[in-house]
Amino acid sequence: MPSSANGRKQASNQQRAAAAAENANETSPSASPPAGNAAASSSSIPVPELRERGNSVSARGSISNGEGQDQQMNVVHNQQDPVASWCWQNGKSSVYERLAYLYNNTVLSDVLFVVGKGAAEERVPAHKFVLSMGSPVFDAMFNGNLATLDTEIHIPDIEPAAFSALLKFLYTDDFGDISHYSVMTTLYAAKKYSVPALQMACVEFLKRNLRADNAFLLVAQARLFDETELAALCMETIDQNTSEAINAEGSGFLELDHETLCAVLERDTLHIREIKLFIAIDKWAEQECIRQGKPTIPGRKREVLGAALELIRFPVMTIEEFANVPARNGLLTDTEVKDLFLYFTLNPKPETRFLEIPRSCVVGKEYTVTRFQQTDNRWGYSGTADRIRFSVDRQVYVVGLGLYGSVHGPADYLVTLQIILSSNQKVVAQHDTNFSSDGSESIFRVNFKKPVEIQPNIHYTISSCLKGPDSFYGTRGIRKVVKQTSTQSPVVFNFIYSPGNNNGTSVEDGQIPEIVFLIP
Repeated sequence: MPSSANGRKQASNQQRAAAAAENANETSPSASPPAGNAAASSSSIPVPELRERGNSVSARGSISNGEGQDQQMNVVHNQQDPVASWCWQNGKSSVYERLAYLYNNTVLSDVLFVVGKGAAEERVPAHKFVLSMGSPVFDAMFNGNLATLDTEIHIPDIEPAAFSALLKFLYTDDFGDISHYSVMTTLYAAKKYSVPALQMACVEFLKRNLRADNAFLLVAQARLFDETELAALCMETIDQNTSEAINAEGSGFLELDHETLCAVLERDTLHIREIKLFIAIDKWAEQECIRQGKPTIPGRKREVLGAALELIRFPVMTIEEFANVPARNGLLTDTEVKDLFLYFTLNPKPETRFLEIPRSCVVGKEYTVTRFQQTDNRWGYSGTADRIRFSVDRQVYVVGLGLYGSVHGPADYLVTLQIILSSNQKVVAQHDTNFSSDGSESIFRVNFKKPVEIQPNIHYTISSCLKGPDSFYGTRGIRKVVKQTSTQSPVVFNFIYSPGNNNGTSVEDGQIPEIVFLIP
């Protein structure tokens, strides 16, 4: 096109943009909102006036806070052409790209959030229409019968990082900003503004990162947010790793609320000796006294423990354990100490108000038996369980299995574990769970809910049914494995082929490379 035509076209574009801006600015900022539209404010937001500044254009507008004070907003677009600076849509071919551009952007913004409090306070621009599409709470806030007319909204109870993660999800469906530091506050924000998909993403993140050393931290939060499935998973982790969970640095046990502490102590499946549990709650009581500004003396510690003290099963301790700690530290009354000593020494046993039933856990030293000498790839899954039959020469308790993971990089698996009595096919233990693999040849441990008793010289079948990508597998299997123990004679495992379709797993190769067991 000739240069003179280009010049005329550019001049025409500039004239049209100037006319549009002039017409918009002539609209009265105090115009009444349309009837029945509760989202419109009596102080509408004027279209920003374009002012050319050298090689850039500044867009200056104002947002009313509903109290007659205007908050100035500045947006600087580094464009030479004033018309092009407002063509932000150019180059963004999808709705996703355009919404992503508007996220945390003052362009077209009609509401400003003041998030957090104190020095951490941040101002976040947003768009009522976008927020209303993704959250019924925002929809009611902006468009309901009691809709707010304010265009500046204070949210002191949510941290800026969590609120930004919430908004990013509403604009882009992206929850990649969830981190260990913000996941709980993001979950709170998602629940407050009723965004179920983000809630689910936060819960799944917590499940993937659940460990013994953070289980107490997470169970308290899961109960607070009424996330029952997550709370149950936390409790299972605590059951299987009670000592580790309590003693881990920064585990959160000493900061538990009283209700959650009692919920833990009520469980029959804790994997810890009762004397260690008593010592742990004594430490909790000391910290609770400090939190409440009370002296850390036995009477005050007993007071803050309340019903939690009655959940300790003193009768299942040995008399030596009881005499060395609980009988001496002052948490029990003299009458309680006397009655418990009588319980330990008399037959028949006198009645006691403390529970006499042992927790259904088994405490002992763990060992792992490995049945393959090499690793290869790859092993596929189509819904058929991998199974192997075995027997031992003495009583042991199977805690869990070691399983191979993905050959295609990090991946998650769903798995059903079973231990079956081979003589009559009775399922003596089953656990449906999941595990994550990192793409290496490592063996990944998956536990049963509680240790499973294995009687000597009886054939059992161990089964694992996996759903997930192809994995590594073991080769050069060993039929007879002798496992040395630290205090007793060795344990002998004999592996036998299991009849039927076992997805290819046999004595020689396949899945289930390890059995984790303990000797009480």
